[in-house]
Amino acid sequence: MKGQKQKISKDNCQQKAGAEHRGYVGAPTFVWITENNEVTPPQEDGILGKILNPYNLNKAYLKVVRNKGSHGVDKMEVGVLHDYLQQHGSDLIKSIKSGKYHPNPVRRVEIPKDKTSKHPLGIPTVVDRFVQQAIHQVLSPIYERQFSDNSYGFRPKRSTHKALQRCKEYISEGYEYAVDMDMEKFFDTVNHSKLIEILSKTVEDSRVISLIHKYLNAGVVVGHKFETTEQGVPQGGPLSPLLSNIMLNELDKELTLRGHRFIRYADDMVILCKSRRGAERVKESITYFIENKLFLIVNKEKTQVVYLSEIKFLGYSFYKKHGEVRFRIHPKSILKLRDKIRFLTSRSNGWGYSDRKEKLSAFIKGWVNYFRYADIKKLLIRIDEWYRRRLRMVIWKQWKRIRTRYKNLFKLGIPKSKAWEWANTRKAYWRVAKSFILSRSITNENLSKAGYLFFTDYYLKVRVD
Repeated sequence: MKGQKQKISKDNCQQKAGAEHRGYVGAPTFVWITENNEVTPPQEDGILGKILNPYNLNKAYLKVVRNKGSHGVDKMEVGVLHDYLQQHGSDLIKSIKSGKYHPNPVRRVEIPKDKTSKHPLGIPTVVDRFVQQAIHQVLSPIYERQFSDNSYGFRPKRSTHKALQRCKEYISEGYEYAVDMDMEKFFDTVNHSKLIEILSKTVEDSRVISLIHKYLNAGVVVGHKFETTEQGVPQGGPLSPLLSNIMLNELDKELTLRGHRFIRYADDMVILCKSRRGAERVKESITYFIENKLFLIVNKEKTQVVYLSEIKFLGYSFYKKHGEVRFRIHPKSILKLRDKIRFLTSRSNGWGYSDRKEKLSAFIKGWVNYFRYADIKKLLIRIDEWYRRRLRMVIWKQWKRIRTRYKNLFKLGIPKSKAWEWANTRKAYWRVAKSFILSRSITNENLSKAGYLFFTDYYLKVRVD
C-alpha cells in the first residue's frame, strides 16, 4: 500500500476522549503536548496556518470523536485518537508543514442503495478524518460566501425541506416543467485536474492545494486489494461533501448567469422552466456544459423533462389542488418504504419482539418526520393495514407450535374450543394474517398496547399543513 503508515501507540490507556476534555471543550489542550510538556503551536501564515491553528485542530478532534464512525485501513479506532495525538501530534504537524505527510488509502465498503444496487462508501483512517475535518472547518466559511442561494446540500442552516420549499415556490410561479438532471456516479467521476483548477482560484496557499490533491490520489482498498484513484472524490470523509459543492458551484454559477430557476441538493438537481420546449433546450445546453466544461457524465437515459407531477426530487413530487401546489410522495419512495417494512417485519432476521419494536419505531418516526410535508394520510391508512398484516404474520410464525398458538389465542380472549380449532389451521401464514383468526385476537388495539407504533398515528402528531 502506498502512503505513510500512521503508527498507533502501544501504550494505550483506553480512556474516553470526552472524559479527557471535560471542563475545557474547544481549547487547544493536547495536540502539541510533548513528553516534556512543552507546547509547540504552529506559527505558519496563510490558510495552512489557520488549518494548523491549535483551536481549529482541537475543534476538529472533538468533531471526529463525536461523529464516531468505523476504522480505516490501519484499524485505528476513534477512541485511540487522543493517545495518538498526544504522542505523535507534533510529528503530524511537522510532516504536514513540510509537505511530507501522505494520507492512507480509504477503506471501500458498499452499503445497499436499493434492491438491485449498492452505494460505495470510502472510510478514511481516523487520523485522516481528523486532518480533513481541520481543512473543512477553514475552507467551508470561505466558500460559503461563493455558493449559490439555490444550493442546499451539506451546508449549514440548510436542509432538504428548505430545498423542497424553494422548488415549490418556483413551481407556484408558473415554472411547471423540470429538467430532472441525473449525473452518473458523480462522486466517482470528478475530474481531479478540473477540481484542483477550481480550488486554485480561491485557495492561494499551494501547500493546502497539494494536501488536498494527496487525499484525492490516496487510493482505495477494496477487500485486501489496493486500487488507484485517478478520478473521483470518495464519499465518507469530511472533505468530500465540500469538494463536491465546490465542483458543482461552477454549474450553479452558469445556471445563474443564464437566468434559470434551479434547486440543487448535492448532485440531485432540478432546473425549472415554463414550457416543455424551453426545458428541452435547457436540457441540451446544460448537458453540453456539464460534459465539456466540467468533464462530468450525464446519464442521458435518466435525465429527462417532466411535468410537475412527475418530478422526483429528494423523494418528493408535486401536484395541484384548487390551484395550489402541494407535496406528495413519489411512487418510487413508496416502493422503498414497502421494501423497508418487509425487511423489518421479516422473521429471518433473528430479532426478538423488543428489538423489532424498537427498530420499527425508529424507522417510522424518521420516515414520517421526513415526509410530513406531503399529503399522505390516505396513503398511510392503507400502508398501516398492510403493515399490521405483516406484524400478525410474523407473530403467528414466531408462535410456531400448535400448543403455543392455542395458549396465546386463549390468553387473547378466544374461547378454548375456538382457540384449539384455530391453532390447528393449515392455512398459509399470509392468509392467516388476514383471517378472523388473528384479526379477532391480535387486534389493532392489542398491537398498540404491545408497543407497536403506526404511521398514521405518528403522522397526525407531526404533520405540517
